[in-house]
Amino acid sequence: QVQLVESGGGLVQAGDSLRLSCAASGRTFSNYRMGWFRQAPGKEREFVAAIRWSGLSTYYADSVKGRFTISRDNAKNTVYLQMNSLKLEDTAVYYCAADSTGRWSVNNAIREYDYWGQGTQVTVSS
Repeated sequence: QVQLVESGGGLVQAGDSLRLSCAASGRTFSNYRMGWFRQAPGKEREFVAAIRWSGLSTYYADSVKGRFTISRDNAKNTVYLQMNSLKLEDTAVYYCAADSTGRWSVNNAIREYDYWGQGTQVTVSS
């Protein structure tokens, strides 16, 4: 069983930066593909970013490419999402997710991830 706990959310102004963290339990964290998703009010959950188990490959949604950076520290069982140049439309609950198969895919469908955190709220104001 894997438990994921997100932190780092908050209220920021447009243009600001924020870093989210996701701490994972489990000895095999380093084998997992990790992803970040988000869900805005009234909208479906959408993919944000993913990182291969090794950290050597990353993939981003077009809406965040060039502004967000996903990284991981396998020694700390933690994955990060650095968010720069935040926009109003980035307001959402952000979820950390783990794919225990470790496979790499650019699809990053929700169904490919089998463990989820409880989410952390990010609110961007003008």
